[in-house]
Amino acid sequence: MIEPIELHTPLTGEACEKLRAGDAVLLSGTVLTGRDTAHRRLFEAIVRGDELPVDLEGMVMFYAGPTPARPGRVIGSVGPTTSGRMDAYTPALLERGLRGMIGKGKRSSEVKEAIVRYGAVYFAAMGGVAALLSRSVVEARVVAYEELGPEAIRMLKVERFPLFVINDCRGNDLYEDAVRNHQFSTF
Repeated sequence: MIEPIELHTPLTGEACEKLRAGDAVLLSGTVLTGRDTAHRRLFEAIVRGDELPVDLEGMVMFYAGPTPARPGRVIGSVGPTTSGRMDAYTPALLERGLRGMIGKGKRSSEVKEAIVRYGAVYFAAMGGVAALLSRSVVEARVVAYEELGPEAIRMLKVERFPLFVINDCRGNDLYEDAVRNHQFSTF
């Protein structure tokens, strides 16, 4: 069995260079959460030339909208949402220093090209285990767009958050590799 790679934020280009599609990762440090509306607002701020409400340099964005925390917990269930909904906004965020994304599902060719161009990485978190994933979150607070409720941008402190590398900065795609490696030949 291959041991997961221990990785810490903020992510650097050097750290991303070492990752390969298919690597298992345990991520520790600080990540941001955000979904569709928060991404649209960030994108619109970029287009207007406004200052962003969060510093994206070296950050990882987790496409999630956590549920409210139960008593004694810092956060409720926190699982990945479909990444493709953020594709229209992602290249602009990568250009502003975003170094990693966590979600589920395939990315567009434009996002994959931007991942290569900016030396970033796209991780997948397992869907359907949001309550289990929340155990890796040790701190959570809203940092922007509080009026969006669960879709507000939160800063999470995570410890050994389990992930897989889907798209690396060399242009590799674990989903495409899996399809290619498991195709049956026909006569």
